[in-house]
Amino acid sequence: MPTPASTASPTNTVPPKRRLRLPSFGTQILLGLAFGLLLGWAALAIGPTVDAAGEAADNWLLVALSTIGSTFVTLLKALVPPLIFTAIVASIANLGKLTNAARLAGQTLLWFGITAAASVAIGIGLGLVFQPGHHTSVTEAAAEDPGRSGSWLDFLNGLVPSNFLGLSVNGDRVNFAALQIVVIALVVGIAALRTGKKAKPFLDFNASALAVVQTVLWWIIRLAPLGTLGLIGNAIARYGWELLPQLGTFAIAIYVGLALVVFVVYPIVLRANGLSIRQYFKGAWPAIQLGFVSRSSLGTMPVTQRVIERNFGVPRAYASFASPFGATTKMDGCAAIYPAIAAIFVAQFYGIDLGVTDFVLIAFVSVVGSAATAGLTGALVMLTLTLSTLGLPLAGVGLLLAIDPILDMGRTAVNVAGQALVPAIVAKREGILDQEVYDSPSQAILLADVTAEEEAELEADAAAEADAADERELQQV
Repeated sequence: MPTPASTASPTNTVPPKRRLRLPSFGTQILLGLAFGLLLGWAALAIGPTVDAAGEAADNWLLVALSTIGSTFVTLLKALVPPLIFTAIVASIANLGKLTNAARLAGQTLLWFGITAAASVAIGIGLGLVFQPGHHTSVTEAAAEDPGRSGSWLDFLNGLVPSNFLGLSVNGDRVNFAALQIVVIALVVGIAALRTGKKAKPFLDFNASALAVVQTVLWWIIRLAPLGTLGLIGNAIARYGWELLPQLGTFAIAIYVGLALVVFVVYPIVLRANGLSIRQYFKGAWPAIQLGFVSRSSLGTMPVTQRVIERNFGVPRAYASFASPFGATTKMDGCAAIYPAIAAIFVAQFYGIDLGVTDFVLIAFVSVVGSAATAGLTGALVMLTLTLSTLGLPLAGVGLLLAIDPILDMGRTAVNVAGQALVPAIVAKREGILDQEVYDSPSQAILLADVTAEEEAELEADAAAEADAADERELQQV
């Protein structure tokens, strides 16, 4: 008698179709970087063209690269104001449920200060060792108009909102003051907590708005490889490297300082707090490389926050507060290394001796002053604040503008690295870090690498967690 297995009719199994698997998000950005370098050199080789009026103009390839890069950064920045507001309000609402909310905020500020102090100490040391102001061929005639300056009055103006949205109009352009939006969001979030149950519909609406903004932002983030191609290609073609020899010692000192902060200071901090150095760089790399090519901490903020949550295992309630706060005030590259070395450069260039008191002032401005320029953002504004505090000639800022875009790439990458580091350190010290996520072999995964099914599962888990929290809250009431 035949066995059931032998009499079973054969079945025709059709193998499932294999989806085209794209390279990882990080690999895509590296490819964009490589192709951007090639196209940048090609645009540089083509050289300028002549327009209808007989004047020199950008060639077609440079125009294309510039348009692609600037459009990507503009799209990112356009959604930064609503992201900052909704993220901070939501984080305040979530932090209000934690018993150590005030301690988390205090620890964040403390570690911002600790890493900034170490960075500025390195900057001062390198300025004294390299003597960049004594080893330069740049002349005063090469100085450009910096266009804007920073002062301690900017700190007050940056804190006090000029309107509810923290927006300003300059001609046909609408600008936003990031620090003002942070202050507004903090006040609104705290007020919502104090209001109690009547504020629940507002907080629910804010949470929904945050989800929508994040979805749109991640559509834009998926364009990062293309944006990288345009940004790095435009930088190579527009600025080249011919200006570096005049300020070579200064540029070397800056990049040595940036490297020491990222590859010495940060690893020491990580090791002292029991965190893997390798996992940190693996997880933070997507944000660091985007910061390098975009030259915008605020524009990179969505990726930084995602890295903090998904790759490091920092709770969303804290990450959504630390990320926008850090993007506006945590700038080890722009506000610590750069102004310290640049101030010493300007003093040496003009033959002005700096004393111990001056170095103390440099450290003070670098640690505290980043908030004074958060509303304006930019290393040049931070430098003018430092020079004015020391009484050094502000014209010295114009001497360094020629190579500023080249330096700004490294500065912003270090800013972003620090903005990702501190939340992980604080979360570890406060016992709220998900160590399994931090140590996961598949850590460096961003939304662009997640399938639709996995993303839906993540959203379902988050919704179930939110429903459970609401039910517990109602039971307590």
